[in-house]
Amino acid sequence: MPKAFEPLSFNSGHSINNRFMLAPLTNTQSQPDGVLSEDEIHWLSLRAKGGFGAVMTAAAHVQEVGLGFPGQLGVFAERHSQGLQTLASKLNAEGALSLVQLHHAGLRSPASIVGQPVAPSEYQEEGINARDLSTEETKQLIQDFISGAERAQRAGFSGVEIHGAHGYIVGQYLSAQYNKRTDQYGGSLENRMRLLIEIVSGIRARCGKSFTLGVRLSPERNGILLMEAIETVKTLFAMGEIDFLDMSLWNVFKEPYEAEHQGKSLLAYFAELDRGKVKLGVAGRIKTLAQIEQCLEVGADFVLLGRAAILHHDYPKKVQENPAFVPVEPPVSQAYLRGEGLSQKFVDYMGESFPGFVEVV
Repeated sequence: MPKAFEPLSFNSGHSINNRFMLAPLTNTQSQPDGVLSEDEIHWLSLRAKGGFGAVMTAAAHVQEVGLGFPGQLGVFAERHSQGLQTLASKLNAEGALSLVQLHHAGLRSPASIVGQPVAPSEYQEEGINARDLSTEETKQLIQDFISGAERAQRAGFSGVEIHGAHGYIVGQYLSAQYNKRTDQYGGSLENRMRLLIEIVSGIRARCGKSFTLGVRLSPERNGILLMEAIETVKTLFAMGEIDFLDMSLWNVFKEPYEAEHQGKSLLAYFAELDRGKVKLGVAGRIKTLAQIEQCLEVGADFVLLGRAAILHHDYPKKVQENPAFVPVEPPVSQAYLRGEGLSQKFVDYMGESFPGFVEVV
């Protein structure tokens, strides 16, 4: 049996019945106030029915000002709880590990919706006018990430993932390019990672050992340097408080951008680290079972799938039935995507954001 279909246990006590996790995918299907829609619940629960061992929501913002895009799921208010409960119940009933991704867009929040965005430091460039957060506001941000995790737990989810990748607020604190602070949350890398570390420790303390906790990071771009990303990961591994690390690599087999670190893949840099009981997941242009097996052979414990999961709600079942299965190649029709559980809003988003993915009518 391919390793991709072997079960995997986390230190929290939760397990998944295979190595397929649905990546947290922007889909713009939530209500304007952040409440889950029936369309989004359908899209996610269909992936659980389709055989994904773990299903994660799209990024759910933990503060109203932290919204990153229209139609984003919220996890900062009690009005969000009922929809979250419904979704958790459906995912759990299908046997999938149910996860919420906790998010705050920081300086990337659209001013047209949230007003003035907030960031680690004042940032004015490329049409962005973000103000800096005070020390007390930074501490409140930490508490709001923790509160989001507690709300997800009360709703019945098995765990959460902290979104520290792709240049959003946690990544902005990690980056010396965006973080010019002079308090305990800025300056040295140790200080810049303090926000993330305190979120991790706070969630673990408040939600307990049996709540699955992950962190998503990216190893480059948006002001992140590879060696600093590795040091951050080493710190997380040494703490032993997270259950999994989700590395968003854009392409799991690519080499670093930084010339001095080329010669091996980004995946290899993280797979070779001593991670104790922490499991390693990777994402980035994974299409086939052969590629998944290669990731697992290098040292990853599971993979996160995005486009393959959009194109085939039952991708795990398809590759189990046919190990040579290859996803359909875009562009695909709107009708095809609606048949795979995407609402018209989601279809429109894919067409606007990813040229060549949806057939032009």
